[in-house]
Amino acid sequence: MIGHIGGVVRAVYTSHALVSTGGIGYKIAATKETLARLTLNKPAALWTHLAVRDDALDLYGFGTEEDLRFFELLLTVPGIGPKSALAVLDVVSAETLRSAIASGNASYMTKVSGIGKKTAAKIVLELKDKVGKEEMGATQALRGDEEALEALRSLGYSAAEAREALRKVPQRVETSSARLREALRILGNS
Repeated sequence: MIGHIGGVVRAVYTSHALVSTGGIGYKIAATKETLARLTLNKPAALWTHLAVRDDALDLYGFGTEEDLRFFELLLTVPGIGPKSALAVLDVVSAETLRSAIASGNASYMTKVSGIGKKTAAKIVLELKDKVGKEEMGATQALRGDEEALEALRSLGYSAAEAREALRKVPQRVETSSARLREALRILGNS
């Protein structure tokens, strides 16, 4: 019904933004990464998903159409609703999650994304055939993330801090030591 909204950002909160267009302000839930890209009183455009429930109409917004499509793919998994799907995408990028699913790596998803074992296994089982083949570089990055996450945790960083830093490391950085170095650089600049 509402697939895309372009307008002026009127407010940005921790879990949603208010985008005004045509005299109407739309409350749009989004990931931290998407919200961080929005600038108050500046134009913005978001790909959206309208979730219809008995008691509410909720909009979920994404910076790219690919992120929206992956969000909608997560919604096809039994037991995963819009809030859960958004929470998963909030801690791990769609590209990384796609690689983990394609390789059948449920343990990566539990370690890095922070979701439970049953949910991770269900996501892998339901979506493995739908996400396509993995790329070799993405597989290396997944292994690197697992090792880097453990190293960051042993250095005293929380799982959330480590996941957030690793999320910002480009996929082209593949080895665990290189991903760890880049994550430490990102954490040092925070």
